[in-house]
Amino acid sequence: MTDVLLEDSILDGLDDEQRAVATTLTGPLCVLAGAGTGKTRAITHRIAYGVRTGVYKPQQVLAVTFTARAAAEMRTRLRDLGAGGVQARTFHAAALRQLQYFWPQAVGGPLPALVDHKAQLIAESARRLRVSTDRATIRDVAAEIEWAKVSMLTPDAYTAAAAGRSEPAGMDLTTVSRIFSAYEDLKLDRNLIDFEDVLLSTVAILEDDERIAATVREQYRHFVVDEYQDVSPLQQRMLDLWLGGRRELCVVGDASQTIYSFTGASSRHLFEFTKRYEGAQVVKLVRDYRSTPQVVRAANTLLAARGAEADRTANATWSAPLELIAQRPAGPEPVFTECTDDEAEATECARRIRVLLDQGVRASEIAVLYRTNGQSEAYEQALAGAGIGYQLRGGERFFQRREVRDALLQLRAAARTQGDEDVPQQVRDVLASLGYTSVAPQNSGAVREKWESLAALVGLADELARARGTDAFTLQLFVAELEERAAAQHAPTVQGVTLASLHSAKGLEWDAVFLVGLSEGLMPISFADTQEALDEERRLLYVGITRARVHLAMSWSTARSPGGRASRKPSRFLDALRPAGTGQASFRQPRPKAARRSAGPPTCRVCKRPLLTGSERKIGRCNDCPVGYEEETFEALRSWRLAEAREKDVPAFVVFTDATLVAIAEARPETLDELGEIAGIGSAKLERYGDAVLEIISDNA
Repeated sequence: MTDVLLEDSILDGLDDEQRAVATTLTGPLCVLAGAGTGKTRAITHRIAYGVRTGVYKPQQVLAVTFTARAAAEMRTRLRDLGAGGVQARTFHAAALRQLQYFWPQAVGGPLPALVDHKAQLIAESARRLRVSTDRATIRDVAAEIEWAKVSMLTPDAYTAAAAGRSEPAGMDLTTVSRIFSAYEDLKLDRNLIDFEDVLLSTVAILEDDERIAATVREQYRHFVVDEYQDVSPLQQRMLDLWLGGRRELCVVGDASQTIYSFTGASSRHLFEFTKRYEGAQVVKLVRDYRSTPQVVRAANTLLAARGAEADRTANATWSAPLELIAQRPAGPEPVFTECTDDEAEATECARRIRVLLDQGVRASEIAVLYRTNGQSEAYEQALAGAGIGYQLRGGERFFQRREVRDALLQLRAAARTQGDEDVPQQVRDVLASLGYTSVAPQNSGAVREKWESLAALVGLADELARARGTDAFTLQLFVAELEERAAAQHAPTVQGVTLASLHSAKGLEWDAVFLVGLSEGLMPISFADTQEALDEERRLLYVGITRARVHLAMSWSTARSPGGRASRKPSRFLDALRPAGTGQASFRQPRPKAARRSAGPPTCRVCKRPLLTGSERKIGRCNDCPVGYEEETFEALRSWRLAEAREKDVPAFVVFTDATLVAIAEARPETLDELGEIAGIGSAKLERYGDAVLEIISDNA
């Protein structure tokens, strides 16, 4: 009776489609799962239900996904569901584990050392061939070599197979092939392998040694593959060898989220699954539990517009998308904003984020997403200027931060001596010695970042204690969880607005998402010159939209820099999304300063000569003309700025630059409107510092 109740509890809370996934335990199964439809919940409950009913032995199930973070999350969920013995790994981690075990008997000797980064070896290979390269060229060639290897191409076969692909860094394909060949020779000479070699070598061993292949197939009887739309030909080959002709496979994917084609990923395997496995069952998950109806409608509309725009021939390569059905209550409509330049767009974004923070939305639940990493700088500056903390996704890894490493050492020591009562409080007590307090510090910069790291560990302790029950949760188990997460780089949530590229945002979600830089040339990117490439860009924007739970904002600018020519146009993808019957001007957020500049070149207000530098234009006079401010006023402003910078633990220029202080001292504004007219003072800084600046001006009048 108890087992029956436990089995039923695993299925509790699943909708009809999720339950169909969870109870279909044998035979090939294809789960088409839209964004936010609970696919991870469905497949982890399927595995747990299979283990609970005795259909699966935990040690004979292998669940494969594409990121270490996703694999770690899956292991955590499985453990909480009572299926902790199931292996959940990335393709590379699973292959490396098998390669380390079987290499001595299949090849002999120790496994070659693994190369973490290709750049140094590729640079050396190019030098040997007397091919000049720079950092960007090496990066592009490395990506091309990775594409070739996951496509199972040798250097000799690469040139013909790559015909029609864009040439990396403008380098002809023959030269790339020569560097590729030299790179492979260099690795062989130094007894090294790269990450693609891990898959290639595992495939080679399984193909060549039937005894080893039989051992692996005896070990693993049931397979689950998440994000199946991103499988490369090499990964598919390894999966086929693991299966060995068997049909105990469950795949989960969404063709509309295929955004890694440039790495060799292909949704073809997902499309052809039912042809490959005759009689395979198909379950569609379309109930979106993540996003509001307004966000879901925008996502559906974006994909539906593709079918209406393209001709019949182009549609032959476009799979009919899943139409999501929102399950959440209604929320605000998406916001569309046109700005005059990139700086204005970043400032407006920071202003809107401040409004959300004031409304109670946590910083960790807000993200700014852009097409290329080079766009982040403007938003870093705007958020810093507004006094808003942020974290740059792709920066220093959480578990490599000094305070986190120190915390793990302290917790590990405490776990050997302390009891098991109230683990979250024990964690707070231990981390207090490293600077953790229950109230966040007012400082920004390094002090605040350190506190945020420690607070994330405290939050994780609270979360795990709730999930696993205080009686069963010990400090030793918490330390073990941290060590496992550190190995998998599965970081807990850190407070701070997330800045990330659209590609790196895949698999994540936030309450509020700002999609920025949505102009032609960035979205779609300028080199997307085929229908296939444009489709990928559309899917990338779809992924961005579906990251939002409640608040969604989309923006673009008409010029790159203040005063620049307004030649940019909003992304063609926005045509179907913006409200019907409204023109482009409805979304304009004009900046008066930029409009004045566009009337002609700025001139010195004293001698009327053209102003040549940014500093001169900001002050309004050339450097040769006499200053027009009182020294006491300027020094008072400098002293105030220094105090503000020290309090917030930021460089002084983040508050105001010297040029802006000079402009303020010379203009002597008497109202906030007058202060806002000065270059370098956006709405965020005006709101944050305006009253204090006007008081200084008044005191020194």
